[in-house]
Amino acid sequence: MLTTRSLPRAIPRIYKNPRSSSIRTFTSRNRNNSSTRVAIHPYAHRRQRHFVRSIAAVTTLGALATALQWASGDNLYRDAHAEAPPEPEIEFEKARRKATSKEDNRALISSQHLQVKKSWENPGVYAWGSNAGKVVAPDSDETFVKTPRRISFFDGKLLRDIKLDKTFAAAIDEKGDLLQWGTGFSKDTAQPTKTLRGKNLTSINLSRDRILALSSNGTVYSIPASQEEQQTGPKPSSSSWAFWTSPNDISYRTLTPLDLSRGESITSVATGLEHTLLLSSAGRLFTAASASSDFPARGQLGIPGLTWQTRPPGAYDQCHEVITLRGFSIAQIAAGDYHSLAADRDGRVFAFGDNSYGQLGFDFSADSTYVDAPSLLPIQKLYAGTSQVPSVKGVFAGGSSSFFTVDATKIASPDSSELDMKTVGKVTADTLACGHGIWGQLGTGRWTHVQTSPTKIPSLSGLFEYDETTNSVVPIRLSRFSVGANHAAAVMDNVTHLAASKWSSENDTNWGADILFFGNNEYYQLGTGKRNNVAQPVYIQPLDAGAEKKLKGEQHRFQITPKNKVKVGGRTVELEQRVECGRGCTAVYSGV
Repeated sequence: MLTTRSLPRAIPRIYKNPRSSSIRTFTSRNRNNSSTRVAIHPYAHRRQRHFVRSIAAVTTLGALATALQWASGDNLYRDAHAEAPPEPEIEFEKARRKATSKEDNRALISSQHLQVKKSWENPGVYAWGSNAGKVVAPDSDETFVKTPRRISFFDGKLLRDIKLDKTFAAAIDEKGDLLQWGTGFSKDTAQPTKTLRGKNLTSINLSRDRILALSSNGTVYSIPASQEEQQTGPKPSSSSWAFWTSPNDISYRTLTPLDLSRGESITSVATGLEHTLLLSSAGRLFTAASASSDFPARGQLGIPGLTWQTRPPGAYDQCHEVITLRGFSIAQIAAGDYHSLAADRDGRVFAFGDNSYGQLGFDFSADSTYVDAPSLLPIQKLYAGTSQVPSVKGVFAGGSSSFFTVDATKIASPDSSELDMKTVGKVTADTLACGHGIWGQLGTGRWTHVQTSPTKIPSLSGLFEYDETTNSVVPIRLSRFSVGANHAAAVMDNVTHLAASKWSSENDTNWGADILFFGNNEYYQLGTGKRNNVAQPVYIQPLDAGAEKKLKGEQHRFQITPKNKVKVGGRTVELEQRVECGRGCTAVYSGV
């Protein structure tokens, strides 16, 4: 009886070929070594022999092809593995150039020391960003300046202040005179030009088409940005000690509150595109229109119901006291494009104006996009449950964004543990932001269209360092904060060292303060050399990166030089580097 259970696996089952009825037989041995007669159909036998011949042919051809490849040297595997990979060459650190002096040694071992040294030896102005109005490079037709570049006109010069817009800029020189440049000032002037002289100006701010300048005696001057308007507009007369009057060279207006008390004067000014904030020495706040073309209409003056139609008789830019804030001693002010901030001496913040992006720190309402009366910002709610009491130390604004620096002091609570009690009185320095952040200009690491609640900037909050002079851990605050239309720069108040001298060790080096940039970078205004926006604070390369790399063969981060007494041109001055973020551009200058 034929079965398939004892058949070898290589032999197929028996089936009947319809073309032939003859069957061949083969002898096969099973597992018990007994022989079995197996019948194989002729067709199956032919298929088996054909399969064996095919295998033999393929094997022969494969062996021949392999031999030919080896003979011709085209074998891929041999190419990949015939030679061992080359060993990487070991690069030894080049020997450092031998220093020629103690000061030269300090410059060789520390980039920060070199930066401080150069800032003292070569004061001036570095600028970068949009050059559409020939502001950051007056003598160039370039559209952008991608990295910091010196404005040659200011080489060796010290300034009191500088402000930049996209098409016009202004600065105050060391004597207190006003300098202006850019195509918005004059298309025929290729370098900064003196305009308002002899007023002993101390600070300036820019509105849409005017410059607001504060003098040392508290007078606020409103000057047209355009040279043509300065020359053709009405020119006020000035009185002298000899009781005669003479007209000034340019047209300007003065903004003076009418009800200042005896001895009270304006000490601080902040401007938006259409409005101005004026802070008096008595802590009173005044507001006024600051643009020639548009009257403030978004509540940024802080006077409920005040419009162009309801304004009182008199000049359109007359000053109005913000009555709502009487009784609060205002210490700091800030203005965005269309909103205003005011902080009192007790660390409270009042906000008013446009709130379309949450820049006032209040929830957005489509029914009322602005707040026309100063409203208290509930900062303390942000620290609920933390056993910390916040106090606002600084307010800053630009574009549609707002920033607050806060000292949060740890206090005892009924649930405080023994470990918690040891930290009572500890101060944590935070920086909060709210408003428009779609280009990363809030610095929180997020791209937020509307941010209504002030949020911590992680990179600028909760920072500490060890101070060797006091042998204690201290919070790192901000020493300066400059906000442009859509970007910002933060200067840290970290421990610095400027005391290296000929009497100290050759390894005793100076170093400055950390400075970080973030926000919109459409015009290369961050100074990174790239065009991508940055949503969290970053360092940039040194101002004179090319010279430093040539000297040291490497690059480091930019550190800004704090205030210090140094010799410039044979005289001793108190000098520091300051940063200013404008509308699509940035500048760092040597300030006195």
